[in-house]
Amino acid sequence: MSTLVPHDHDHAGHDHAHGHPGSERAAAVRRAVRLNRISIGYNVVEAGVALVAGLAAGSISLLGFGLDSVVEVSASVALAWRLAAERRDGCTQGSDRRAVKVIALSFLALAAYVGYGATAVLVTHEPPEASPVGIVLTALSLLLMPFLARAKRRVAPALGSRAQEAEAAQTSICALLSAVVLAGLVLNAAAGWWWADPVAALGVAVVAAVEGVRTWRADSLADTCCA
Repeated sequence: MSTLVPHDHDHAGHDHAHGHPGSERAAAVRRAVRLNRISIGYNVVEAGVALVAGLAAGSISLLGFGLDSVVEVSASVALAWRLAAERRDGCTQGSDRRAVKVIALSFLALAAYVGYGATAVLVTHEPPEASPVGIVLTALSLLLMPFLARAKRRVAPALGSRAQEAEAAQTSICALLSAVVLAGLVLNAAAGWWWADPVAALGVAVVAAVEGVRTWRADSLADTCCA
């Protein structure tokens, strides 16, 4: 089905998808920027609180949760750069692909740290102290992150951006990690099950590693704004 000369309705569809600044696509870009700013702001606060609470309690999982927030910020900054590039130059393969690679590396860094931390806890048998601050923080993140991830995922088709999809996936990983760390902190504090947290954290590390590899290999930009 060769179409060297596009039909008129193809032009119409193209114009609809790539309309002028007041178009649906421009509105999607603005929404993505707003979500990105919310994500950066929340994760900066989350990282600071989690790292301080983790150090105070001697909790490797809580420290890992804080570092996950740092990784989230790096992914959000990469996406912010990609959105700024689109506003300036339009969607390009280069900007979207580079942002995707940064996000993939962030996934892999998260997997490496969480996997190492969980293994270290299992080997040393050093349970963390109870951390009420950590419990409240992870519970709050568990409530908020799924909504933020869903909102990011909804805007991705309108943008046709692999980077937006990858960043939304990382927010979902953050929600999963929130649940795991919360369960570990609660079980350790209430039942003395020190091993529950590192075992579950190893599962999160596997998921993050798989997602990182999948994102890294997603070089095809077919069906995106860059196709």
